[in-house]
Amino acid sequence: MIRAHQISYRHKEFHILDGIDISLEYGEFLGIVGPNGAGKSSLLSILANEVKTEQKILFKNKSIMDWDVRELSKHKAKFSQHNSNDIPLEVKDVVMMGRYPYFDAQPKKEDHEAMNSMMYETDVFHLKEREYNTLSGGEKQRVHLSRVMAQLQNEIAHKLLFLDEPLNNLDVKHQYKALEIIKKFTGKTNSAVVVLHDLNLAAQYADKILLMKSGKATAFGTPEEVFTAENISNAYNFPCTICAHPITGNPMIIFG
Repeated sequence: MIRAHQISYRHKEFHILDGIDISLEYGEFLGIVGPNGAGKSSLLSILANEVKTEQKILFKNKSIMDWDVRELSKHKAKFSQHNSNDIPLEVKDVVMMGRYPYFDAQPKKEDHEAMNSMMYETDVFHLKEREYNTLSGGEKQRVHLSRVMAQLQNEIAHKLLFLDEPLNNLDVKHQYKALEIIKKFTGKTNSAVVVLHDLNLAAQYADKILLMKSGKATAFGTPEEVFTAENISNAYNFPCTICAHPITGNPMIIFG
């Protein structure tokens, strides 16, 4: 799906990323975790072709820089950590932005169907006539999740979704609902790269984990391989204990 070798990036005199390898297969959910300042968001932006580097990134065995921009937007979408709080539109119009690659003037029937379907999925359909600017932080977050998911509602096989901290401002119910939506997406041979802060949710939903610290990858593999007490304590400079989740059996991290 996507491959990158020795990704490095610096801004002025600061080294942001240092020699990171990424390999993501079809149908995989990759969780990127690590402390603040680890370079998680920068890595996501580079993989999504928002920040240019000299290193080659292959998407579907083709350099991502060689893709036509409009065509690429039908194959991959990105949920950003920072979205504008001032969008003078109704919710349905914000979600319809995700369908812009598919029409020039007026949205078609399939665009409205994709918009409505994803508003139902993310639990914002009842807000569709509301002004976006009147929503709470969590509601705005769900609107943007609906927008990026609507963007990838098409018949193309093997799509790729980038999400930068999609659980911010969400209550517990909607955190799980968002992750279920992403898991459902990857269950159809699509892939997702998701920056997460909650290690236990990452352990429960991700197929692979990339643990980062100071711009470097300190561990990569399955949750069981990455989430060890040594790895986590070293990355976060804080003690922890690892035990099995009583229901799922996944690693469960207890800090302190």
